[in-house]
Amino acid sequence: MKIAVDAMGGDFAPHNIVEGAFLAAKEHGVKVILVGDEDQVSKEMAKYPTSKLPIYLHHAPFVVAMHDSPSTVIRRMKDTSIKVALDLAKGGQVSGVVSAGNSGAAMGLAMYILKKLEGVERPAIGTIHPTIKGSSILIDSGGNVDCKPFHLVQFAMMGDAYAKYILGKEKPRIGVLSNGEEEGKGNELTREVHDILSETDLDYVGYVEGRGLNNGEVDVIVCDGFVGNIALKISEGLWETIHAILKWEAQDNIRAKVAYFLMRRAIRRLEKKLDYSEQGGAPLLGVNGNCVICHGSSNAKAIMNAILLASDLAKNRLNDRVIEELKEKQDMLRLGQKCPQKLNESVKSIH
Repeated sequence: MKIAVDAMGGDFAPHNIVEGAFLAAKEHGVKVILVGDEDQVSKEMAKYPTSKLPIYLHHAPFVVAMHDSPSTVIRRMKDTSIKVALDLAKGGQVSGVVSAGNSGAAMGLAMYILKKLEGVERPAIGTIHPTIKGSSILIDSGGNVDCKPFHLVQFAMMGDAYAKYILGKEKPRIGVLSNGEEEGKGNELTREVHDILSETDLDYVGYVEGRGLNNGEVDVIVCDGFVGNIALKISEGLWETIHAILKWEAQDNIRAKVAYFLMRRAIRRLEKKLDYSEQGGAPLLGVNGNCVICHGSSNAKAIMNAILLASDLAKNRLNDRVIEELKEKQDMLRLGQKCPQKLNESVKSIH
């Protein structure tokens, strides 16, 4: 099992990418193929004792810039590091792909090259968030801005499979992100999704507010990519704000400094729990392959954890589980009358 890593994608590529690959191979024995410009990547590799480690280099001369549109990349840009990495996955030479580059291009190319899973209308990005009871997955976190009710129903099913087989939740609790928990809350989209999910055999608990992302009351939080990306960015900035406030308050007087000093271990544990690099990256669910999208500013630790996540997705055969999950939802057949025509067409395609 090998994982292809886009060595040229990200704000600090290829340095952080190569270091993360080195850590994954050295500490966890994962086989990694670094895809990127041979000269630049080999120079970075020379900084680490990689001669006896399962790290390989695959040349790709071009790079997708952050401002490049997905459509431009698909139509015109060949031999880019992310495209070559995905081609390796399509050809069965690797079991997963990791990229910290242009997320829109990565998602577009993944759908173009790997194709969608059987029965999936739209792939979605799932981000993992720490809670007081473990972890939850937010889906979609930015892949699809404009969604129909059927799309969110499928997001719920894909999130359910991920929570079961990757997060280890026996019966994941699922909620729809809304502006209140009461029945009358939400907009037209969330109300339709709420009605549909209420009649499935999923463990649907109803609407959840933003606090549900971290309070551990639900395991899968469903929303469209517009709302999800805003929630994600707020969550990412939470610890930075808390940490800055704590440091500022500690400078105020001697008592505050002593209290900060005594709490430093607890603060470090909290920092580790909230640090996005602990999760590594976000799985792109619904494509016919294992693809993990990382933050552009990912450090070496985040890249290492993203590689481990891609490996776990492959080992646990998550895509097979998602297909099984869709096929097992027999009650979706009778819900077809409540959904757009697309639901009927897609349900037929997976039975």
